[in-house]
Amino acid sequence: MIVIGEMVRRAREIIAMIIFAVFSSAAALTPPYWNRGGGASCSHCLSWRLAAETNNVEPWRTVPAHCCSCVGAYITGGQYQHDLRFVVEQILSYADEIPVAGDGLDAWILDVDDTCISNVDYYKSKRYGCEPYDPAAFRSWAMEGECPAIQSVAELFAKLIEGGFKVFLVTGRDEENLGQVTSENLHREGFVGYERLILRSAAEKGRSAVEFKTEVRRRLVEQGYRIWGNVGDQWSDLRGAFVGNRTFKLPNPMYFVP
Repeated sequence: MIVIGEMVRRAREIIAMIIFAVFSSAAALTPPYWNRGGGASCSHCLSWRLAAETNNVEPWRTVPAHCCSCVGAYITGGQYQHDLRFVVEQILSYADEIPVAGDGLDAWILDVDDTCISNVDYYKSKRYGCEPYDPAAFRSWAMEGECPAIQSVAELFAKLIEGGFKVFLVTGRDEENLGQVTSENLHREGFVGYERLILRSAAEKGRSAVEFKTEVRRRLVEQGYRIWGNVGDQWSDLRGAFVGNRTFKLPNPMYFVP
């Protein structure tokens, strides 16, 4: 009887170990954002998001309809924040190696929307990019001046300032209508001490983001600035001329700016 009891006990232990191993393996292989995004049904959408982020899908007007829940789960389920922090860690590693000259001409460029401050709350109402861009609705949102900081980028910003870099915030937002509210929003979220906030002037309306931001960078280079790094959530932030020594793309599968 003792032998049989021991065999039963060992059998139970083995079964428990097998069950634990199966669940542990599943947890390790399943990305956290799948928990709320439909599991393996998101496989195609993960491929779409990768292609969109690497600029292999362009231009695109909206997130594919069948990917709405997957993109929403990516944004809200934790992976988006992990990805942001990972990129910022790479930026900091690079910035730490730069020999700052001390002449006030070592510069970094940061985009504003969904780089410094977040529009995720707005895009939640647009099903995380599954609805077409609505200029009037976005302008109303921006006018509220309530965009929260993207914390990992706010930390990056503070460390760049502390390191002696001149930081330029460059945005396609309309200077005439959104200049003051954007400045106040940034200040309230801790973006204090940047060299200049540069918005799109009335004369620059109609120019693509690539053209506008290239011209901004050209002027800075002509003023003697050395652009060590350029950070944005759109490829149009990072394309064109005078992009800087290195560019860093932050994740954003919610919209595409040409």
